[in-house]
Amino acid sequence: MGKLDGRVVLITGAARGQGEQEARLFAAEGARVVLADVLDEPGEALAKELGHTYVHLDVSQEVDWIAAVAAAKERFGKIDGLVNNAGILRFNELVATPLEEFQLITQVNQVGTFLGIRNVAPEIEAAGGGTIVNTASYTAMTGMAGVGAYAASKHAILGLTRVAALELAARRIRVNAICPGAVDTPMSNPDGVDPAAVAELYGKLVPLGRVGQPEEIAKLALFLSCEDSSYITGQPVVIDGGWLAGVSLF
Repeated sequence: MGKLDGRVVLITGAARGQGEQEARLFAAEGARVVLADVLDEPGEALAKELGHTYVHLDVSQEVDWIAAVAAAKERFGKIDGLVNNAGILRFNELVATPLEEFQLITQVNQVGTFLGIRNVAPEIEAAGGGTIVNTASYTAMTGMAGVGAYAASKHAILGLTRVAALELAARRIRVNAICPGAVDTPMSNPDGVDPAAVAELYGKLVPLGRVGQPEEIAKLALFLSCEDSSYITGQPVVIDGGWLAGVSLF
């Protein structure tokens, strides 16, 4: 038996990166997965490969959330799990960040997570309870130069996670956040920097000596979405190779 047998889980940003690996793992563990993204071609191809369902979803738009929830219920009759994975990252000094860029990051990362919780939580309650996993970041726990708008949005996601956990606990809904450090995905390297240079950089910064892999993040999302974590809610769970632990002098 799989850890998610009988569950219907909606995963945003599922066409590639962490979301893709979450979709693959959740499907392998018995879930009926609704893959959601704005990248329709790869999203539809992955859903077809897995034998699951794809929906177009711009997480910043409530009308898309309403349509995605309706499609999931029409196909499966319920939703009892949500992984708010979709997000965007831009590199910029804070004082040089255009207002439009700050607002875009906020709308996708922060507002998108809020809309996911607001639109899907009632469905999870109606299904008898379940889980919500929000994707925050290492930068939700500390500062990082060059990603001020992103860090602000991820800090906000932790606040949303804690409040949602308190408000939804009586409805049998657990809400947690994963906080990845550097992960080898297209989002983390939007400018196409040489992968070897990226690997060398994080080899120096991360105590475990390497960048994380999306498959590793997917395993944490699975843990927080199944009964293995049945007494955990309202928590940020860091998965960063030891990066947040401190500064190494050696």
